Amino acid sequence: MILNSSNNSGFLQEGFNKKKNFKVFQPSHNVEIAAMQKLAKIQCMGRKPWKEILQINAWMLSAETATLMKWGGLGMVASELPENFNKVFGSQNHRISVVTPMYIGNTGKKKSSFDGNVYYGAEGISLLTRKILTAKVPFINSHNKLTDYPTDFYIASHNNTDYILIANNHFFSINPHPDNPSAQDGCYVLNENNVNEVERFAFFSKAVYVLIKACFTDKNLQLKAPNILIANDWHSGALAGLCKYNTVMEACNHTLNEKTAHDIQNIPIIHIAHHLGYQGWDYPNTTKILNSLYEHNALCVVKNAKAMKNSNPRVTNTLIVYDCYNQASGSFHLADRVITVSKNYMEEVSKELSFGFDFRDILKIRKNQRTFFGIVNGYDKHLISPNPEKIEHLNTYFQDFDFKVYLPNTLENKLHNKKECMRLLSKIATDKDYKQKVIPLIDIYQFDDITKLIKKADKIPFVCATSRLVEQKGYDIAAESIMKIIEEHKNTKNEFPIFVLGGAGDVELYHILQKLKDDVKKISPRAAERIFVFRGYRDEFAYALQLAADFYLMPSRFEPCGLTQMEAMAKGCLPIAMSTGGLVDTIDDNIDGFRTEVFFSDGVRVYGSNLQAQRLKNNVNAYAETLLKALHCFYDNPELIKQMTVNAMEKDFSWTVPDGSVYKYFNLFTTGSV
Repeated sequence: MILNSSNNSGFLQEGFNKKKNFKVFQPSHNVEIAAMQKLAKIQCMGRKPWKEILQINAWMLSAETATLMKWGGLGMVASELPENFNKVFGSQNHRISVVTPMYIGNTGKKKSSFDGNVYYGAEGISLLTRKILTAKVPFINSHNKLTDYPTDFYIASHNNTDYILIANNHFFSINPHPDNPSAQDGCYVLNENNVNEVERFAFFSKAVYVLIKACFTDKNLQLKAPNILIANDWHSGALAGLCKYNTVMEACNHTLNEKTAHDIQNIPIIHIAHHLGYQGWDYPNTTKILNSLYEHNALCVVKNAKAMKNSNPRVTNTLIVYDCYNQASGSFHLADRVITVSKNYMEEVSKELSFGFDFRDILKIRKNQRTFFGIVNGYDKHLISPNPEKIEHLNTYFQDFDFKVYLPNTLENKLHNKKECMRLLSKIATDKDYKQKVIPLIDIYQFDDITKLIKKADKIPFVCATSRLVEQKGYDIAAESIMKIIEEHKNTKNEFPIFVLGGAGDVELYHILQKLKDDVKKISPRAAERIFVFRGYRDEFAYALQLAADFYLMPSRFEPCGLTQMEAMAKGCLPIAMSTGGLVDTIDDNIDGFRTEVFFSDGVRVYGSNLQAQRLKNNVNAYAETLLKALHCFYDNPELIKQMTVNAMEKDFSWTVPDGSVYKYFNLFTTGSV
């Protein structure tokens, strides 16, 4: 039976989402259409038994990987989870492969190229590739015509993990368009072909769908079909609709074998949600993207993509939120399981509208029905703890400095590193040529020479923050908190801390940090000399700061998991953090770091008792109190600080520790639960 609707083409018409008479979800006597309308409810409620999987052959689909193109934590997960999973379970023939675009071009910050059969990724790693397939991927072009885009598929290996690379220069070029916003970089650029991030990753999902079909239908293809699909955040959210809806339509229209359609539809999809604020919205291209994904089936699919029943009138369709294409929505409704990157963030997004956004009610249902879980991100601890290779590189890079390796039982070397970092900051402040040589792309604001303070370094708290300059990280909260404690320090004999604050990102937040230094200078010029603010990022500089610092500031407005606090703790740099998201799961207050007693989101108490909330009133007060508590502990109880430093360094969130995250994922793959 042909199901592509009364519209002759089956395509959605431009502006369909504006039409008040666009009727959806009419009861259907057709078995396939009726099942399609019920599918989101079945998936969210977990009514479909988990498929028995004896030998895991999972594909992890990710726009970012730390191996080839990283912009944030999800790129780390995309490389480290598969590589560590294969390390543990590969001998039992269980495997995760990574599927990712082959980006080509140069943004000015990220550069990647392909020469012959070698792919040079943006993170300095090159892979020897082998082409496995050339296929046509249908997608709407700039003239609103469905076009077959020739796309190459390659396979390569790195750290015992297969990387399946999808090459199409129209969509995966990272050469920026002249109108590309300055904040967009890496794989998120508006590229030279006027392709934005949402359209790029919709094409990515479509290309993966084409590859999956080829695995089942092309006998010459030397690639085994996956039996689990892991969608790493919103970027691959379109795949769920293709696998769950489009297979049905193609089988009914005889463009796909019924058995193949059934096999693809029943591949379990696991969606990993990082920060729910990023969902892949694209209102101007809503019609174009849906027609690109579903082609002649688009009208029928959209008309019957009924969402999970919930109290939000904006979310009645699994593919559109209100009237806008939303790439994450397909996964939240149709994935077999949804995972987020910490248990506490799971609680936040399923409880608070300011965290869960339009999907809060759906995720609450999923949590209650055991189709939504929280698994804390892991890390490779040996890569981030103080290690000889990195510190040797540090000394070579900065020259004439002698940073040292330290362990929990050799913390005197950490004090030595604090003195070295104070020397480094002073040299950058006084030697313009040296500054230009070691941190040329970092802007600094009135750095001062503090060599005279080195002799009493053990008495001075060293506090740093090297996260991105974005609203999420709460640099404005940190600045207000520092201003709150400045008055108290005028009346004590305690040494005012050294604060080193900055990162790559928003110039307006950099101005807030500059103003902090200016305001402190009006109150206490001597204190202001100890405040260093910068804009930009250099790995060696950030690493040196964490080697030196006693404390790491994390006044985050949200932090789904957070890797920075783990990196700091591994170096014995105690986090001073908001009690939000993964910071609650990874920092034990007063044991290996400090957390606020209360946390607010949009003025609503999310963490802590009501009594504490009434006393503290807002996040600035809560954070200032916690910062002050940490500093007083440094001044008054150095033995406790030492023990906390040891505890922080000994804590291990590595993927492969006993009961670590790879084991939770193995349980999820084999049982559907953690």
